Amino acid sequence: MLLEGKKGLVVGIANKRSLAWGIAQSVSREGARLAVTYQGERLEENVRKLAEELTDPVILPCDVTRDEELDALAEAVRREMGSLDFVVHAVAFALREELDGEYVQTSREGYRIAQDVSSYSLTALARRMVPLMEAKGGSIVTLTYLGGPRVVPHYNVMGVAKAALEASVRYLAADLGPRGIRVNAISAGPVKTIAASGVHGISKMLEYHRRHAPLRRNTEQSEVGDAAAFLVSDLSRGVTGDVLYVDSGFHVMGMAELDPAAS
Repeated sequence: MLLEGKKGLVVGIANKRSLAWGIAQSVSREGARLAVTYQGERLEENVRKLAEELTDPVILPCDVTRDEELDALAEAVRREMGSLDFVVHAVAFALREELDGEYVQTSREGYRIAQDVSSYSLTALARRMVPLMEAKGGSIVTLTYLGGPRVVPHYNVMGVAKAALEASVRYLAADLGPRGIRVNAISAGPVKTIAASGVHGISKMLEYHRRHAPLRRNTEQSEVGDAAAFLVSDLSRGVTGDVLYVDSGFHVMGMAELDPAAS
């Protein structure tokens, strides 16, 4: 199997529709042993139930906005697993009210929260996990979206946070490359997760994507999972600082086909 004997950490599972869970399924199928995290008691039951499908998982609490919990996570992973071969960061959040209306109306607190959870948490997590990886190198993967480099209606402050996240990927790749650690992002097409439901008009967005992406279909959870399995495996050993688009080709389009009936 592609990841036989590998050990990884997946942060960000909330429920069975989470992209993080799709990634956990793919890397586990390929032989990796996983540590997975949950945020708070509300999500613990969901994560523990899902983890029953994994082989010998380690299940740990983690709120990425709290340094003491990140420190405790690193120590628990070291104690339970010894070292890591890869880390998957699949965490993002913005206040719902910041995703409606105009970006110019973003509040200072709303901006801070989105950047802290959705962008800085990658750096905070990497800082603590690098000591568990640098002895033999490894891979860090995060999740981004087209709303970072381009404007997507109602994505607002989350788009700005994703732009910062993608910049962090490049800077982390430069910092950690000499230690044999690669850092990449997956930019997935829209998927109707619980988190995505907070974006106004998500159903119309999914339909537009399906109609205009070159493959004429929406992105599937398993496609993101398999792409992540590639990025954390040795098959991608020469890839770092990059954004891999898994969106049925939607990102290459400059203009959708014009509707003759509308002319």
